[in-house]
Amino acid sequence: MHAVEETVQARLILSTHRSARLRVTLAYRPEDPLAVRMGFPAEFSLDEPAEGPGRNDGRDDSRDAGGPEAGPDIEWVFARQLLTAGLELAAGVGDVHIRPAAGRRTMVELRAPEGTALVQFDTSDLRRFLWRSRLAVPEGEEHLYLDADRALAELLG
Repeated sequence: MHAVEETVQARLILSTHRSARLRVTLAYRPEDPLAVRMGFPAEFSLDEPAEGPGRNDGRDDSRDAGGPEAGPDIEWVFARQLLTAGLELAAGVGDVHIRPAAGRRTMVELRAPEGTALVQFDTSDLRRFLWRSRLAVPEGEEHLYLDADRALAELLG
């Protein structure tokens, strides 16, 4: 049982004719077997610097002031099944929507009160990441990795 982490290049779509390259860290943790994480560099955040944790918008806003090696500043957490489904057909309700696009690309739309971000990925990068996550925890066996006592303790604080 091991975590899966992979950094890929993506494009933040700014307008019809403009985009910016960014690195995105994809992560999967067997102790949270139903979820995947996408980490984005802080410079792409729409948040005001004074804002902090406590939002209920699909993001885990754990910021680390530890410098470049500290990892991504903004992390979105959503269902692994949503990512899988979105590679084939448009999927998503709420803050995260995923759909296939032309030219072996996948679009991930992230919605927050501050605005909406549209990020384009190479589908092959996402498929490779999902394949590696399934080596860690096979699809359909997630329940074997759930720790109900720990999850309840985290929920109750």
